[in-house]
Amino acid sequence: MSETPEVRPPVVTPVRVVIGVCLLAPFVAMLWVGSYAKTDPTFIGIPFFYWYQMLWVLISTALTMLAYKLWKRDRAGRGGADGKGAAR
Repeated sequence: MSETPEVRPPVVTPVRVVIGVCLLAPFVAMLWVGSYAKTDPTFIGIPFFYWYQMLWVLISTALTMLAYKLWKRDRAGRGGADGKGAAR
C-alpha cells in the first residue's frame, strides 16, 4: 500500500468555466483599448477614458471575489478544503 495520494486529472465543470470567465473578463476589457479610447460621454466632468477604467477596478474586485467564493465552494464540494479528498 502506497502512501502517495491518487492523482486525478483536472475536471472542467460549468462552475470552473464561470470562474475562468470572471477572471478573464477584466483583462479583455482593459486590453481592448479601442472600445474606450474616447472622451465622450463624460461623467461629472471626467472623460469616459478615465471613468471607464476606474469602473473596471470595482467590477474586477467583485468578479475576483465571486470567483474566489465559487472556487472555495467547488473545492469543498469535491472532498475538502485542501482538494485532496477526505481519505488520507
